[in-house]
Amino acid sequence: MSDLTGQSDRILQESRALVQDNRAGGRHRLTGGQRSIGRGSADLKARHFAKKLARIAIAVVAILVGAGIVGGIIGGIGFGGVMITALVIAATALLLGAFPRIRVPKRADLNKGDVRQLVGRTELWLEHQRPILPPPAVILVDQIGTQLDALGLQLHGIDQTHPSAQEVRKLVGEHLPDMIDAYRRIPTNLRREERAGGTPDAQLVDSLGKISAEIDSVTRQLADGALDDLAIRTRYLDYRYGEAEQTSRDTN
Repeated sequence: MSDLTGQSDRILQESRALVQDNRAGGRHRLTGGQRSIGRGSADLKARHFAKKLARIAIAVVAILVGAGIVGGIIGGIGFGGVMITALVIAATALLLGAFPRIRVPKRADLNKGDVRQLVGRTELWLEHQRPILPPPAVILVDQIGTQLDALGLQLHGIDQTHPSAQEVRKLVGEHLPDMIDAYRRIPTNLRREERAGGTPDAQLVDSLGKISAEIDSVTRQLADGALDDLAIRTRYLDYRYGEAEQTSRDTN
C-alpha cells in the first residue's frame, strides 16, 4: 500500500509539471517528430525513415540520370538546366521526406502478428493517444512504454501459445486499448465530472496504474523463468565440469 501511495504522489507531482509544460506548448504535444515512448515504436519509426531515405536516393539518381540523358541529346543543359535540376531534386526530397507519413496502427490491427510485434504497434498507437489524455495518464503511458520495452525483450523467442504470451495479448492488445477507447468516447466536458465514485479522468489513471502493475508482474514472471533456466544450466555446468576438474586434480 505504501508503494502505491508513493507512486500516486510522484505521479501527481509530475502531472503538475506536465500541465505547465503543456500550457507552454511543451514536449508532450503531438508533432511529426514526437518523442517515442519506447524502443518498439522508435524502431518502427526508424524503419519508416530508412525507407524514405531509400526512396529519396532512388529519385535523386533517376533525376540526375534523366538530366544527363537530356544534356547528351541537346548538347548540355547549361546553367539554367543545372538550376532546374537542383530545384527538382530539392522539391522531390521535400515531398518524399514529408510523405507518406508513418501509418498509425488502427485499433483493430494491434493484436495481429506475434506478441513482440503487438508490443511495438501498441507503443506507437499509445503515443498518438497522449494528446487526449489527462496529464497523470500521460505520465503513466510513458511509464508503460518503458515497461513494454522490457516485456518485449522477455518475449523474444517465446512460444505464441505460452500462457504468458496469451496474457500479454489480452492485457496489451485488448484491455489497454479498450480502456482508452472507452475514455475517448466520453465528451470532453464530462471527463472531470464526478460519477460512480470518481471522475472519468481519475478512473482512467487508476486503471492505467493497474495495467502498469500487471505488465510489470508478467515481465517479472517471464524473467523468473529465464533466471531459473540460467540457474539450472549453471548447476549443470558446475556438476559436469566441476566434477571433471576435481577428477583431474585427484589424478595428478
